[in-house]
Amino acid sequence: MTVLKTSVRNVLAHKGRMALSAVAVLLSVAFVCGTLVFTDTMNTTFDKLFAATSADVTVGPEKAEDASGPSASQTGRPESLPASTIETVRKARGVRSVEGAVSSMSVTVVDDADQDLGGSNGAPTIAANWTRNDLRSMRIASGHAPRGPTEVMIDASTAEKHRLALGDELRTIAVTGDIRARISGIADFTVTNPGATVVFFDTATAQRVLLGTPGRFTHLNVTAAGGVTDARLKADVAAALGTGPYKLQTRQEAADANRSDIGSFLDVMKYAMLGFAGIAFLVGIFLIVNTFSMLVAQRTREIGLMRALGSSRKQVNRSVLLEAVLLGIVGSVAGVAAGVGLAVGLMKLMTSIGMELSTDDLTVKWTTPVLGLALGVVVTVVAAYVPARRAGKISPMAALRDAGTPADGRSGWVRAAVGLVLTGTGGAALLLAARAEEAGGGSLPLGAGVVLTLLGFVVIGPLLAGGLVRVLGALVLRVFGPVGRMAERNALRNPRRTGATGAALMIGLALVACLAVVGSSMVASATDELDRSVGADFIIQSADGRPIVPQARAALEKTPDIAHFTRYKWVEVALTAPDGRTENVGLSAADPTYATDLRRETVAGELTAAYGKDAMSVGDGYAKRHGVKAGDRMTVVFAGGRTAELKVAAITSDEANVDKGAMYVGITTVERYLPADKVPESMIMFAAAEDGREKQAYAGLKDALAAYPQYKVQNQTDFKQDLKDQIGQLLNIVYGLLALAIVVAVLGVVNTLALSVVERTREIGLLRAIGLSRRQLRRMIRLESVVIALFGALLGLGLGLGWGIAAQKLLALEGLNILEIPWPTIATVFVASAFVGLFAALVPAFRAGRMNVLNAIATE
Repeated sequence: MTVLKTSVRNVLAHKGRMALSAVAVLLSVAFVCGTLVFTDTMNTTFDKLFAATSADVTVGPEKAEDASGPSASQTGRPESLPASTIETVRKARGVRSVEGAVSSMSVTVVDDADQDLGGSNGAPTIAANWTRNDLRSMRIASGHAPRGPTEVMIDASTAEKHRLALGDELRTIAVTGDIRARISGIADFTVTNPGATVVFFDTATAQRVLLGTPGRFTHLNVTAAGGVTDARLKADVAAALGTGPYKLQTRQEAADANRSDIGSFLDVMKYAMLGFAGIAFLVGIFLIVNTFSMLVAQRTREIGLMRALGSSRKQVNRSVLLEAVLLGIVGSVAGVAAGVGLAVGLMKLMTSIGMELSTDDLTVKWTTPVLGLALGVVVTVVAAYVPARRAGKISPMAALRDAGTPADGRSGWVRAAVGLVLTGTGGAALLLAARAEEAGGGSLPLGAGVVLTLLGFVVIGPLLAGGLVRVLGALVLRVFGPVGRMAERNALRNPRRTGATGAALMIGLALVACLAVVGSSMVASATDELDRSVGADFIIQSADGRPIVPQARAALEKTPDIAHFTRYKWVEVALTAPDGRTENVGLSAADPTYATDLRRETVAGELTAAYGKDAMSVGDGYAKRHGVKAGDRMTVVFAGGRTAELKVAAITSDEANVDKGAMYVGITTVERYLPADKVPESMIMFAAAEDGREKQAYAGLKDALAAYPQYKVQNQTDFKQDLKDQIGQLLNIVYGLLALAIVVAVLGVVNTLALSVVERTREIGLLRAIGLSRRQLRRMIRLESVVIALFGALLGLGLGLGWGIAAQKLLALEGLNILEIPWPTIATVFVASAFVGLFAALVPAFRAGRMNVLNAIATE
């Protein structure tokens, strides 16, 4: 109890000095808890939606990927069942009602100004017929359900977002054609709609527009009679249908299947964010270590007196660890609360960009605060362990000395040796990764090299501080005269503290530099590959992989000033090599002009011949694995079609990034072996302009697609810029998440300076007494902060460049051939670090300047 009281009193006595450490714990715990609450809330939202929209039992056709033919995403037509199936199901035991439903996500809905009404957040656009099952999750808020081909109903969220009202005209674009209809009703979701755009037609119109044929449905919604379970109903319906190409799901199974479709995305997002939270925790450890190390040093006499009065080493050790526990509890409890607030903020942010998330679904599982509290306390205690042991070793004789510990001008030889070994081993691992012959074999050395060099730099940081701070001082501080020299000496007086403070900033900046190198190299490599490989002037495709509908293709093909168009499709086949082994693969089906639109090097045969009758090409990797030679014949079973014997007319080199490993076949060959309704639509189209008419052709293509906003026309410059923007957006998101670790590192600099000012109170009073002005004192502390920040930046950027270069050399095996170091970004980050140091020193410098000179001199 005495130890606990002592710990509580120490925490209260030094609460100001503990505050920033508590904030670091708070931020890290908040990020973990916020991530968990946010992803759990998204899961709850989708679970409620899927449970509400699923019937007791759903009957659908077997999916195309199960071997019946191309998928709906390729043909634009969903798989369907004949209407006669309804009567068969209705006769099954336990069925109260059954209704046919039509639904498709291969549509685009635009307003009268040809603006796409689909979400910009990846949520789908869904067109369907209005059924009784929809009343489970929606209600008609105004107007009425569609009653004919000229009427359509839309969801309320989309109507509000795009300011649509009853009577407004919408155009629905599908592979079967365009249909114009006026809004007859607006339906509101009774559960949260995460952002999908939904339109409803009457059944006959939905069948004609979405399926291209009457008398068919994409699925049947079956309702159970009273007292019949979903599982029992499913078994009875299956017995009534017998064996056939059907897929039956209970409500729970349908919800689980839908959840699994988005579950992988949510998991990736959750674990990525938790990874950044882990980085913040790691940075926070340095802050806590520094805080407790300095507090222990400042309380040397106090601890010595405790020892002289009878306190044992264990009691002193336990007292410091209990302080850490209290700090961890306070920071973690506040962090859990802040995490819930962060989750709500993320939900508001997602709503602002189109993904509707309601706070009514806010989900805080009991495991979330428990995990946050446990993490915060454990990390804090682990960080305080070494300072606690150091406190326990203080002898009673320390009560006779001045407070504080002598500066450790040299790091211990053991520490230096361990740091050098770790750094050298890590560097060797990075070199091994860079020289790997296979990407898979080099990934482990790369990971090991990153970890070991990071640990090595952390351990060797105090040794590096002595040299690098002197260099930085000569370059940056000496121009400020005596004040600059004093700032340099202050940073050098305790290299271990400077090293730990700089290491906290080093981690975040190392990751920034590494990702900047990899991102820039990706853009440079892709740009170089496009310049070498792509011969087409224009590329036409949708942003989300929707196929190009026939009416859009027809509009394109009327464009003047075009030398040729090339269609590009994807076909699933079962391919049997001459060695007898069969694989399910995809063939790239294209027009013969694709051989000029995409320049591919061949190792055997002529690529143009692969687009001829009953011919194809394979990649040299596949050819080596199966012993395929030019002229061999391959057995090809087209999914949903007939079997063909195709001649290998060419073997292409896999030394490429674009279409690496692709197997080519002519579209005319595909059309010979697939029924017309099974032939996929073009996923991409390429175009070449007539000589000297590029600008006119570009403008003409854009005009042709003005009525089809789901597609975009890009010349090679546009395509490169789009690629650069996509990588840039991804990096900006990562940099934003890393900002948390950098913020915690900045708190570390602030805390180190604040505690250092307290530690040097008497010294500061003496300096003021002999003539140092308040302005000079503040400048000295700011310059000390700047040099510590630049030291951390120098370590981090150097380490990150090493990581990035090693990663690029390894990824060169996968096509990332060009190393590009973004020197402007590196320089900007380095300069920004100086401003970070200035910002971090504002409060400590202000407090130092306000000290009373006489009181400061009298301080023990």
